[in-house]
Amino acid sequence: MNIEAVLEQFKSQASNVGPIGGTIKFVLDDSPIHIDGSGDSNVVSGEDKEAQTTIITSIEIMEQLRKGDLNPMMAVMSGKVKIKGDMGLAMKLQSLLG
Repeated sequence: MNIEAVLEQFKSQASNVGPIGGTIKFVLDDSPIHIDGSGDSNVVSGEDKEAQTTIITSIEIMEQLRKGDLNPMMAVMSGKVKIKGDMGLAMKLQSLLG
């Protein structure tokens, strides 16, 4: 899977859920995905913008999380996923990983 495919998955999933109430940036293998859920809907882009929460991991780990093969808490505890900023906002991500 490449960053374009991940970006399309996020766009598809984000259109099916309510706004997350803030901004989140994923950095997957050094490529950004920005989700702005501070308005009426979630807007997903490949732009490298500032965000309230930044999540750093690899595309491979993101795919394992999305499939349910990896527990999100264990991924964070083991250092496979790094989260900076608003942890409460990060907890809302489950709806976007679908």
